[in-house]
Amino acid sequence: MDLYSAVLDRNFRGEELHENVTLQLIQSKCVPALLYGLDACPLNKSDINSLDFVVNQFFMKLFFTSDINIVSECQLMFNFKLPSEQLAQQKDSFISRLHCV
Repeated sequence: MDLYSAVLDRNFRGEELHENVTLQLIQSKCVPALLYGLDACPLNKSDINSLDFVVNQFFMKLFFTSDINIVSECQLMFNFKLPSEQLAQQKDSFISRLHCV
């Protein structure tokens, strides 16, 4: 069983995963892979929106909703930053490291 199936089915070795565990798994394993190296690449608004779309779709499937307002509220409650927010922080950090050299 791959990570995607385990997370979306919320079934890992016969035990149900709680939403906070699932989101921590996604935050620690999947989002870094999604964002790897992008802090050094020029991205347009469409590229950044596509990254956020992936996460929003995951939240919709996890919480069985199609309402983006509910998704936004869940992201806020679980302190889950969108890739666009994380990427902005990573770019700032990358640029500051470049200026320090």
